[in-house]
Amino acid sequence: MKTKLFFFLAFFLTVTTAYSQEEKFTRADTLRGSITPERGWWDLNYYHLDVEVFPGTKSISGKNKVRYQVKKEHQILQIDLQEPLKIISAKQDGQELKIRKEGAAHFISLTKKQVPGTFEEIIISYEGRPKEAVRPPWDGGITWQKDNNGKHYIASSNQGIGSSIWWPSKDHPADEVDSMLISVRVPKDLMNISNGRLRKVEKKGKTRTYHWFVSNPINDYGVNINIGDYVHFSEKYPGENGLLDMEYYVLRDNLEKAKVQFQDARRMMEAFEHWFGPYPFYEDSYKLVEAPYLGMEHQSSVTYGNGYKNGYRGTDLSGTGWGMKFDFIIIHESGHEWFANNITYKDVADMWIHESFTNYSESLFVDYFYGKEAGQEYVRGTRTRIDNKLPIIGRYSVNHRGSGDMYYKGGNILNTLRQITNDDEKWRNILRGLNIEFYHQTVTTAQVENYIAQKIGIDLAAFFDQYLRNSTLPVLEYYFSDDNTLNFRWTNCITSFDMPVDLELGENKVRVFPNTKWSELKVNHRSEVKVDADYYVGSFGLR
Repeated sequence: MKTKLFFFLAFFLTVTTAYSQEEKFTRADTLRGSITPERGWWDLNYYHLDVEVFPGTKSISGKNKVRYQVKKEHQILQIDLQEPLKIISAKQDGQELKIRKEGAAHFISLTKKQVPGTFEEIIISYEGRPKEAVRPPWDGGITWQKDNNGKHYIASSNQGIGSSIWWPSKDHPADEVDSMLISVRVPKDLMNISNGRLRKVEKKGKTRTYHWFVSNPINDYGVNINIGDYVHFSEKYPGENGLLDMEYYVLRDNLEKAKVQFQDARRMMEAFEHWFGPYPFYEDSYKLVEAPYLGMEHQSSVTYGNGYKNGYRGTDLSGTGWGMKFDFIIIHESGHEWFANNITYKDVADMWIHESFTNYSESLFVDYFYGKEAGQEYVRGTRTRIDNKLPIIGRYSVNHRGSGDMYYKGGNILNTLRQITNDDEKWRNILRGLNIEFYHQTVTTAQVENYIAQKIGIDLAAFFDQYLRNSTLPVLEYYFSDDNTLNFRWTNCITSFDMPVDLELGENKVRVFPNTKWSELKVNHRSEVKVDADYYVGSFGLR
């Protein structure tokens, strides 16, 4: 039996490794996903995105003022804009500049000498018909619809495809702009809702221009427009950092439904401030905005399209019943305010930092309101959706995200770390501490790994290598020898894997410290062996 198991594991490891190496990358992937020399020399300070949206022609026209600080001498600056949109001009100090285009990357030659430490501005004008979203938010772009009353209903969603699908930007997550003004002109019978706080509305002829100011750093994919026949209601939430403005914008016909369903936003805020610390954007408020697609985590402007139903479109992703106790989109997408918008990956390969923690936040919401065992049932229930075929971390510097296991497997990985910590208050302080240590920062996986390991107090290098960089599920192999000795080791894993795990031996619970070599534990008598179900591992008893 042992020989058969080893053959299976070796075969499985070989297949998954070969499968993960099939994908090829292009020059365009590198230009999008890396810190090119034309990106690395300047640091974003401020954007003023000023655009007009034309619903009748599904087109957009405008400009983006980019203020930046020079870090080192260089004379070529990369700005990204995807076809079929076109840059009309790029100007600095009123002088038109030459542009060399390579796909979405536009290399702008600056004539003014760029002096380290100084702040400069460049204005990019553009126009065209942006890519229409096919399956938003996964296949992003602009969604052009009409509501039930025939009014235009338009929204952006572009996490995967990039902000440059509809506006010219430094389209790389490592450099977040410090603040931003978003000015959007729309027909006068419509409203535009974007990130931050509304400064003013300018009325001119048949248009209205909505000026939204974001006072905190913001990732470019989180910048959004939402255009429709909206109505508004609000409340003030007594949060950890004082009164928080919670604003809600919904289609006119859905006002009464929203007043009931959106009560989950207040519950979300209560639970997540408990687990993760204060909402990270009090200055910019919290907004929940109805959109013509499922939803997205746009910073301080979370979009919602779950049909005013509990669960995920009315279904429970965990299969336990607990998923029907809350509106999935309100809870999940708002959880990203802490993990995605406050703490943001430097490279899309580390997208697990966004999705694993936010997937895990769903079970913590259940835990907060319905008890710990309910939360544990929820996270265990999601395991049926894990593939274990490809690593969670993607390839760096080529705009490549890891596998979809970053969601459900990621949540179970974090729940396993909670078991290893074996102290719920300590674990909560780790989650809160992450949002303090990396407040409004872009981070790497290594930074997150090191912080968690330091706070738990054990070496987790092999743990993260196994769960994030390999695809197989560790299996605890065990048997009793004749002298009432329990023998155990980890298999189906990297050779350095050495995670502690809790076992039930009859009525007794014991923590053991296996590695990939056989270890022994003397017991009084043989009994059934059960691995604590809240660890995400397999187990296999040899006879």
